[in-house]
Order: sequence, then C-alpha cells, then structure tokens
Amino acid sequence: MARAHASLKTTHSPDRVWALVGGFDNLPQWLPFIVESTLSEGGRLRTLKAADGNTIVERMQAFDEQARTCTYSIEQSPFPISSYLATVRVSADGQGSLVEWFGEFTPAGISEDEAHALFQGVYEGGMQDLAKALG
Repeated sequence: MARAHASLKTTHSPDRVWALVGGFDNLPQWLPFIVESTLSEGGRLRTLKAADGNTIVERMQAFDEQARTCTYSIEQSPFPISSYLATVRVSADGQGSLVEWFGEFTPAGISEDEAHALFQGVYEGGMQDLAKALG
C-alpha cells in the first residue's frame, strides 16, 4: 500500500478554508485540474471531469462538518491504482488553518514509489492551487 500527504498552513480561518474545500462538489472552485463536478446519489457520489478530458468518479465515505473532514474513495479513474481512500481535513493552527490532504492506495501495474509520486504531486499541486484560490 502506498501513501501520500501534503499540507498547507494559511492565515485564513478554518471556517473560511472549509467553506471552499469542504463542499463535496467544490473541487472546480479551487483545483484547476478539475473543470466540472456533478453530484448524484444524494450528494454522496461525484463525477469529475478533468482538464485532460478524463472522468473520475469518487464516493464520499465519511463527512464531519464539525471536525472539518471529508473522506472519499475512487470508484473509477484513469489512475493505475486501486483501493484508494483519501481525506481532506482543515484544522485550526494558531490564528489560521492547517489543511491536510492525505491518502493511501494500492498500485496497479506501477511501483509503490511511482504511485506515491503520482499522488504526492496531485496533493502538493492541490495545496498550491488552494493557496492561490484563497488569495
């Protein structure tokens, strides 16, 4: 099983950050790689259209508004992995926030190092994009 993790410290309040990243349908608002998100199954399934034309289908596994966490799995994607489970969490950090995005997954046809590098890049790039979206 491979893992990846990225974080962002920001001066914005946890409520402000969670308002942007906490919505299961909000990825297009802060992650340029995702250009469209469509919810189904009462908001528990999202179908994402990526900038490269690929489709990714993700299922919300757990959501806690008070703790500001969302855990989701990937049901369909072009990525060479299986058993993907990831969490986005926003917590208070001094006068600002700490945002964490972490996941674990099983490589399929690639090495653990390659799978780690793939999602490490996604998560780190996502944190950079989030910082830009927050201003």
